[in-house]
Amino acid sequence: MGVVKARKQDIDMLARLLRAEAETEGETGMLLVGNVGINRIRADCSDFKGIRTIPQMINQPHAFEALQHGLYYQNARERERRLAQRAVNGERSWPAKFSLWYFRPGSFENPGPCPPTWYNQPLAGRHKKHCFYEPTAEECENVYNTF
Repeated sequence: MGVVKARKQDIDMLARLLRAEAETEGETGMLLVGNVGINRIRADCSDFKGIRTIPQMINQPHAFEALQHGLYYQNARERERRLAQRAVNGERSWPAKFSLWYFRPGSFENPGPCPPTWYNQPLAGRHKKHCFYEPTAEECENVYNTF
């Protein structure tokens, strides 16, 4: 049983997102992207109030740059499906354990340093080229109650 409801097509959609957003970050990086997405569904705060499903989370305007690129629109692969299911099942890892945001600073070839805050929220940590940001308790106390 997952921590959010997910049909087969939702798992496929999430799997495609993981690949498009973080394939170069390896399985851990893709799982961390899944963590952030599932956190957005469960937290019901900040920019993510009313987001209750995987399709709502992925299709939220300006949420994921990968939707502008062709890789997202390719078929889901089994490896990413397994990672998506793990995220849906509630598996979370640092630095995305409570994160609601992430991004890759700098260029693809030359990643830059992680700013100490993003959208006024503190840096939780970095995995390879991606920086992850947790909300403050003031911004989203609920994300810390989703375990």
